[in-house]
Amino acid sequence: MDLGIQNKVALVLASSMGLGKAVAIELATEGAKVIICGNDQKSLDETYAEIQAFAPGRISSFFCELTNEAQRKQLIEHSVKTFGDIEILVTNSGGPAAGPFEQFELEDWRRFYDLLFISVVDIIKQVLPAMKQKRAGRILAMTSVAVKQPANNLISSNAVRTSVMGLVKSLSNEVARYNITVNNLMPGYTNTNRIKYLAEKDPTVYQIKDEIPMGRFAETREFAAAAAFLVSERASYITGQSLAVDGGFIKGN
Repeated sequence: MDLGIQNKVALVLASSMGLGKAVAIELATEGAKVIICGNDQKSLDETYAEIQAFAPGRISSFFCELTNEAQRKQLIEHSVKTFGDIEILVTNSGGPAAGPFEQFELEDWRRFYDLLFISVVDIIKQVLPAMKQKRAGRILAMTSVAVKQPANNLISSNAVRTSVMGLVKSLSNEVARYNITVNNLMPGYTNTNRIKYLAEKDPTVYQIKDEIPMGRFAETREFAAAAAFLVSERASYITGQSLAVDGGFIKGN
């Protein structure tokens, strides 16, 4: 299937590793011009080299701490200068700290909010005017199944990511007339370093496989395939949706 994203300019946030990296690789494989970013220079350089090897000239990287407003602005400026206006935006971030409610102070919650929500709002505000002018665009937020089925010991993610889902639904209604789609993709338990981190905090994490109808964690490429479709021309009439890539883990509809 031709997804129709050949030479489209795609910015994937927090894409030096994990699910963000998998999405960047998938989009580059489909022929998009991809900008990756991250706050670990070593991982960023390694991912750039990996994509450059099969997509020379269609990859650019930029160091960015997503909680830093100035760096977010510089990221967009770099992206536009390198490849032109952003036509596909995939928002993402590292996961917040695990732990129960009483472990966190107000300053912790402000940090979670800046990382998971404000960074998304700010980046969207910066790329949206060009999308509206061109009357075309794809915005995809990467959140978590926790927005529909709260995860144990992850109250930080459960609480703040839900606001992104509300933003996606509301914004999708506002920009639909410009042929801009806005969707939310919710990864379930996936084989990434994040799982290893959660397991260190709570060894019972691996037992969750017993609650997943497919009986296993996802591979990053499975999530990336769904992301690539939702930002493609083929998904032109899908907007305001929250899709879980979770092997059936979410118990409700």
